Amino acid sequence: MFRLKSSVVIAHITGWLICLGLPLLFISGQTGDRKALSILFSTDYLVFLVTYVALFYFHTTFLFPRLYFRKQYILYFLSVLLLLVMVNYMRPYDHLFSRLRHPHGETRWRPPMPPEGPRPEAIEPPVRVDIVSDFLFLLTIALSIAIETTHRWRQTEKRALYAETRKTQAELSFLKAQINPHFLFNTLNNIYSLAITRSDNTAMSIMKLSNMLRYVTEDTRDDYVLLESEIECLRDYIDLQKLRLTTKTKVNFAVTGSPGIKCIAPLVLLPFLENAFKYGVSNHEPSEINILLQTSDNSIHFYCSNKLFRITPDTNRTGIGIANTRQRLDHLYPDKYELQISEDNGAYAISLQLQV
Repeated sequence: MFRLKSSVVIAHITGWLICLGLPLLFISGQTGDRKALSILFSTDYLVFLVTYVALFYFHTTFLFPRLYFRKQYILYFLSVLLLLVMVNYMRPYDHLFSRLRHPHGETRWRPPMPPEGPRPEAIEPPVRVDIVSDFLFLLTIALSIAIETTHRWRQTEKRALYAETRKTQAELSFLKAQINPHFLFNTLNNIYSLAITRSDNTAMSIMKLSNMLRYVTEDTRDDYVLLESEIECLRDYIDLQKLRLTTKTKVNFAVTGSPGIKCIAPLVLLPFLENAFKYGVSNHEPSEINILLQTSDNSIHFYCSNKLFRITPDTNRTGIGIANTRQRLDHLYPDKYELQISEDNGAYAISLQLQV
């Protein structure tokens, strides 16, 4: 915040030095006399400076935001017109250059009046218009409008970006909440089946579920976790699923490469495993599930394939899980992932490539 305010102050000072230094350049160019720069310390130049600086900030901080942006257009334009009349009456630019033309206050040479004859009646001079002062007035107002409009546009853009970020975070939390209970309910059903049959693997499965619960409730609070932690979660899940499988189903899980300190979105791979174990397992026909996770320096490749058994009408649940995962990938890996899902001759396969 301090850095932002400092940059604004520096920008204002630089802008005023450039704008208010232009008259000095013009004076020097017209006269060719460097002594003309002494006008910098004159009262007329101080009046010239204060007039346009005060005009700029009065318009920027009061007139434009409190009248124009509140749709009081008539009052705003009348106020600007009144300021224009005042500037034209003050004629700061004319007074500034009149000092240059008459630096010591001497009067201009006038032709002598005829010695005799009636004196002509005094004619009131017409109202003088200081064109340069009026032009500088309009330039100052235009600069003020441009700066204030840009500032408000940036503020609006920041608020919109903040709202979009909050919306994205809320949507990610919602999508993650949709995935986690689905996974937990399936696992609890498996443990319940083991308990009913008094299997010796019940205690081990509870321990693995405890590890996964700790991972889900504590480690997945952030948008990204260590890839090694995600792999351990996948191993526990596969081990829990194996407890209910028969000898007709074969599960192959392999990890190649070194996870190192790579990170990945938590639970983004789990829906694909759920899909494979839900629709790729049969108690009557042989089946095989192949899971491969490959890591390289800057990418992660996840591959999963299984035979597809259409056994239940509950297909929509898996579709929702895959759709939610795709949405999470869109949010967390924009333009950094490639997801391919294929179904051919009763075989179902997914291939996910992530850039990390």
